[in-house]
Amino acid sequence: MDIDLSPQDAAFRDEVRAFLASELPEAVRAGAAASPTVFVEPDVGQVWNAVLNRKGWLGYQWPKEHGGTGWSPLQRYLFEKECALAGAPNLTVLGLKLVAPVIWTFGNAAQKAFYLPRILSGEDYWCQGFSEPGSGSDLASLQCRAVLDGDRYVVNGSKIWTTHAHHANRMFCLVRTDPDARKQAGITFLLIDMNQPGISVRPILTSAGDHEVNQVFLEDVIVPVADRVGDEGQGWALAKFLLENERGGSCHAPKLCFDLDQLDAAAARESDGRGGTLAGDPQWRRKVARARLAVQALEMIELKIISEVTKGRAPGPQTSLTKLLASNLRQDIDLLAVDLYGAAGLQLEMARPLYGPDAPEPVHSREAQLASPRYLNSRAWTIFGGTNEVQANIIARSVLGM
Repeated sequence: MDIDLSPQDAAFRDEVRAFLASELPEAVRAGAAASPTVFVEPDVGQVWNAVLNRKGWLGYQWPKEHGGTGWSPLQRYLFEKECALAGAPNLTVLGLKLVAPVIWTFGNAAQKAFYLPRILSGEDYWCQGFSEPGSGSDLASLQCRAVLDGDRYVVNGSKIWTTHAHHANRMFCLVRTDPDARKQAGITFLLIDMNQPGISVRPILTSAGDHEVNQVFLEDVIVPVADRVGDEGQGWALAKFLLENERGGSCHAPKLCFDLDQLDAAAARESDGRGGTLAGDPQWRRKVARARLAVQALEMIELKIISEVTKGRAPGPQTSLTKLLASNLRQDIDLLAVDLYGAAGLQLEMARPLYGPDAPEPVHSREAQLASPRYLNSRAWTIFGGTNEVQANIIARSVLGM
């Protein structure tokens, strides 16, 4: 695999870098830096989405015929990498990266024409209705029921760990339409309007104090058959397609590298208690070096997957490997931050947001204030999108042939 950039790709990277230097708002950058959660709040994320949409770059992973850039897999990777290194926030992945590809791949013409432009414009903000109480890792056991009544479905049940449901006006949802079929065969994929009677959202506050996830209750919720994607009973195949997009084909390593660089810079300011700084402490240097080598190895795996995608091959089960490695490294690096700041890193401020004029004052520094909530929030990395155990089983079965 040749990892040298062609002159064209190097010029593209430089164009993205220049755009970020001039157009990434400082308030957005600061908000992203002071957000301990995976997804930034809409007052940060939607501002950045709008900047990219005006440039025509928001749908950077989308085909050109659906309003995207039509960029190559490598260009998409370079864009994500430069955004990560510039400190830009994560994009609203639920709409842009998860449901949009399902719609343009499996949806009908009317669904594509209606929903895809609204995702780019920000008119629709999506949440994901997959997990349920008792149906997380074993997603195929879900029980949320949809009964066909003429030209509509009537939906009853609940979903849990629903990220940003309190902000969303749309939900893409897996429901059981045939309780007598084999469990994977009785599932259907619906697009649900959240602004209707029968839907209630109950917040779940994490141990870090963040309101990122929710439980959603659906009681006699109406969904037109026109908002079913694919055929009835095809939902499991659509979900597997979606989860492959969620788990891989993206750029974890550069963001992890950026965070390591931030910790390295902070270590030059933090006392080692012996008259020097932690930057010169051999044990600290060893921990950082070990993490950096692991991040660089992850980037090589990600680039290998990009190389395969460039040749027209699907990402496949190798995406489970990047998901597992990135999740573990995310937790390792967030633990390093707690180690770096010592007692100051144990501050657990429960007020939100931790950015803007009304943010609570830190005891030591803003970075130290973020250490504990970020560490606690990242405990979820080895659970969401499929637990580490699920990923290990996929790797053993589909990659190693065990």
